[in-house]
This record gives sequence, structure tokens and C-alpha cells, in this order.
Amino acid sequence: MEELFALQNGSDIRGIAIETKEHQANLTPAAVEAIAYGVVSWLNEHKKISQPLKIGVGRDSRLSGPNLVTAFIKALVLQGVEVVDFAMATTPAMFMATQFKEFDCDAGIMFTASHLPYYFNGIKIFSRDGGAEKSDIRFILEHAKVQGISQQGTVQQADILTPYANDLVEKIKQGMNATTNQPLSGWHILVDAGNGAGGFFAKKVLEVLGADTTGSQFLEPDGAFPNHIPNPDNKEAMASIKEAVLTHHADLGVIFDTDVDRSAVVTKSGAVMNRNNLIAVLSQIILGEYPGTSIVTNSPTSDHLKTFIESLGGKQVRYISGYRNVINKAVALNQQGIDCQLAIETSGHAAFKENYFLDDGAYVIAKILMLLPTLVEQQKSLDDLMADLKQPAETKEIRFLITEEARVNGQKVIDSFQSFTELGFTLDPENEEGIRMKISAPYGSGWFLLRLSLHEPLLVLQMENDEKGHLKTIAALIAKQIAQFPMIDQTNMTTFLAE
Repeated sequence: MEELFALQNGSDIRGIAIETKEHQANLTPAAVEAIAYGVVSWLNEHKKISQPLKIGVGRDSRLSGPNLVTAFIKALVLQGVEVVDFAMATTPAMFMATQFKEFDCDAGIMFTASHLPYYFNGIKIFSRDGGAEKSDIRFILEHAKVQGISQQGTVQQADILTPYANDLVEKIKQGMNATTNQPLSGWHILVDAGNGAGGFFAKKVLEVLGADTTGSQFLEPDGAFPNHIPNPDNKEAMASIKEAVLTHHADLGVIFDTDVDRSAVVTKSGAVMNRNNLIAVLSQIILGEYPGTSIVTNSPTSDHLKTFIESLGGKQVRYISGYRNVINKAVALNQQGIDCQLAIETSGHAAFKENYFLDDGAYVIAKILMLLPTLVEQQKSLDDLMADLKQPAETKEIRFLITEEARVNGQKVIDSFQSFTELGFTLDPENEEGIRMKISAPYGSGWFLLRLSLHEPLLVLQMENDEKGHLKTIAALIAKQIAQFPMIDQTNMTTFLAE
């Protein structure tokens, strides 16, 4: 049982599915079979669904996907479940399998490990109410045990990506107030799917809407990920899509992560629209539709983003990192009577209230596409939407391995930074994760954030400064403070200071 608990990754399940020289597999067909019993127990206990259960199962392009899905479906069938095997799918599409009337699934199960290396895999779980919470995953793993049940369920094959794409097409046309079936005719938009599950977007969405997708790359699913990591938060991946846009003189480039719950954009000029830039653009869109709304982000966002959102009449709420945390905060604000239309992380997870608060990378792109006619009418470009967001002169992220008792010792390090106020740094009161301090003279102008990683034994330091030449000075002060704690490995800090 303890081995199964080690698979919990916050609000989903994740582990090693392919054994390597360095890693022993722990997300095996046997483990997945046991988890299938936990999922059914959870649905029966917490969702009170009339029998028989109907569960949709999908996977991304990972090499281990087919074997794990086979084991999972086998265990569901033995419990009398009506299974819909969607084969290749995306995480948002698997949630929509619980919403589309043609499928009407009680739950959607997605086998994916997002952008992690090929030997990983994982499981994301949805009911009709939305994604599973951390407590739900704990319950599932507590009840993950093969039982002597031998009922005869059923399995049917189905395609989820076509109806999901058709739904996006209709939403985009409606959002564009389109008077033709191909409102993107004349637009050159290319897609980089990173050999994940997002290749469908080029043919089933963009080309249907009339766009020229010449130059799209890595659309074929390949779980070895031979070209680059499918991750919009990865520098090499973004450099690849940027090169493609400039080489093919495209109007727009779209990139997805493996399971398409995250995305980013490259504009015609080659400007990268991810992290703070993506938040700024989506904030501008949503504030145009819902004036004065609040926008929840994770904590490592630029101070300039707060200024940008407030200049548009909105309010930024910084919250704890983790896409479920950010989404749950937005839901809670709405329940308190505070309008909140968008929850978004710098990693690219973005969830709109109008779209079930589902973090859906394809819907993010849909919202941007809906804006194109307005930009043309106003003689503006996507670059113009980012123009007023001030960019820092210097940024740096440094990760510190905690070699023992990570949560306890990491928190001790964070608490010790209260003493930095004596050096002239100022605590930022609008922060709920780790410690965030405002930087002022003589250390330039900016901020730093020191926080615990959600799932790894790490401390993460993020620094921004509007004046060049100060980050190493600040980093040296931070290194001296951390040196009091021998269980913190400062190898990465030492490397940075020696550069």
C-alpha cells in the first residue's frame, strides 16, 4: 500500500512506467489494475452514481500508455463498468466526455504525465463535477486493491477528439461573430504538438476554420518525444516554435504540452507569449468581457503583471502554486460573491469560469483566435496586447535540493528570511507561499520569492530586477543565509555566482 501512496502527485497520480538503468518502474500494469478498483470505490462512495458506472478512458502518446490502459480497462470490466475506450485523447477532452451527451460518462480517466520524460506516466481523474482533489486521490489509493469481483462489464471504442474539436470550432466561430464557416481564411497559423496528443488541433480545428497550417511540426504522436520536450514552459521548445514561425512567415504559432492542458503562442514577430505575457494577454481579453473581475495567479508572477492587471481595472490575487490550488481559489472567490473569471499559472495552466474552470490549453488558443477580428478592425497585433507589460531587466530561478526532512527544514529556511528586513528588504504582504520580499536601493528594484516545491524536495528561488547587475549581489546574500542550513545543497547557487 505504501508503494501506491508514493504515486500520489497532488491531485493526480504519477510514477515510473518504463524501467531504466536509473529508475525502477512503480506505475506498473498491476498497480494500475489495483487503482481501477480504487476509482470505482471512490465513484460509488462519493458520487452516488446509479449503476452501472460508465467510465471513459484515454491516453496521450506515451509509450507505456497502451499497456497501462489495457490493464486498467480489464479491471473496470471485471467490476461491471461500461467502458468507453477513447484511445488517443487529451486531458480536457476526457473531462468533456463527462459533459457531452453523446458519451455521458460518469468519469473520465486520462493516462498522462504531462511534459515529464518518456519513462513516466500518470493518471488524471475527472467526475462530472471536475478534476479529482488531493483528498480524492488519497481515498482512491487507500482503496486500491484487487478484489474478488467478477461482473461482466462492456467495452466500446470511440473517438473523443473529433467531437471535442467540433465543439471548439463552434465556440470559436461564435466568439468571432463569424458570418462564414471559415473565418480564419487568409490566416497562416502553425502548430507544434511536440509529438504529444495535440496534433489534431491543426487539421480538426484550424484547417476546418480555413487557416493555412503549413509549417506545423511534430504533429504525429510519438512517446519517445524525439524532437523536444512538449512543454510551453521549456526554453528549447519555445525556441523551436519561434524558429518555425519566423521561417514560414506565419501569423501565429501555437504550442501544446503532451496532454494539451497547457499552451503558449509565438506571434508573427517572434515574440513569445507564455508565463507573464500569456497571463497579461488573457487578462486583457477577460477584463474586456467581464470588467473589474479578479484573476487568480500562482505566486511567482512579476510585480509588473499586478500593475498591468490593475491598470485595466482588474484585481490580481496571488495564490499558492499548483493548478488545482489556483483553480480552487478562483472557485472559492466566486462562492464568496467575488467575481473571478480566470485562474492561471505561469506554467501555462489556464482555466476560465465560462469553461467549467477546466485547465484547457486548446480553449486558451480558442480565446486568442476569437480576438483576431477585433485586432484587425483596430489595426493592432497580438504584440500590441503585451506592449504595456513592463519587462524586468534580469530574472533568475535557482533550485536547492533539500537532503533531509524536506518540508520541515525547507520551512525553517524560509522562516529565517524574516531577518532580511534588517538589510533593507521589505516583506510583500500580498503573498501566501514561502516568503516574497520587495527589493529596493541599494539592490536595484524588484523582488525575490523563496518557496517550497509542491512535489519535490526542493526550495525554489525566483528573482527579478528592473536594473541590471544586482542579482548576483542579492544571490550572495541569500546564499550566506542558506549556508546556516547544511541540509540545503547550494550547488546550483554556487554555479550561478561563479558565472
